[in-house]
Amino acid sequence: MDFKLHFDHYNINVADRDRSLKFYAEALGLHEVGHIDAPDGSFTITYLGDGATDFRLEITCLKEHPQNYDLGENETHLALRLASNQSYADMLAYHTQMGVVCFENPAMGIYFIEDPDGYWIEILPPKKA
Repeated sequence: MDFKLHFDHYNINVADRDRSLKFYAEALGLHEVGHIDAPDGSFTITYLGDGATDFRLEITCLKEHPQNYDLGENETHLALRLASNQSYADMLAYHTQMGVVCFENPAMGIYFIEDPDGYWIEILPPKKA
């Protein structure tokens, strides 16, 4: 499915760059639009985009930190809103099929998916006209 999302900038650290690239491409349609490799090989910063907006999700992978990060009680999250021509029900069904839905709040009309490193991503329905 080709979902068009509207959002801004966010940076997260990930344990496995390839695993994260696969997740973000499959779950949210985000693809690499650039990257920076440290001259000494200690880190890679990869910029992901949706191809429709200037937003970039930066994923940083530190060579000396291959394990998942301890997110503790960090209650921050990335929130993505579907474009007006996208179906919220279809995207929820797609994420449910992927097995990545970690929390639903039908009363608020939102749900969250979880990436391979444990980060929660809020999915919002299109804005009402």
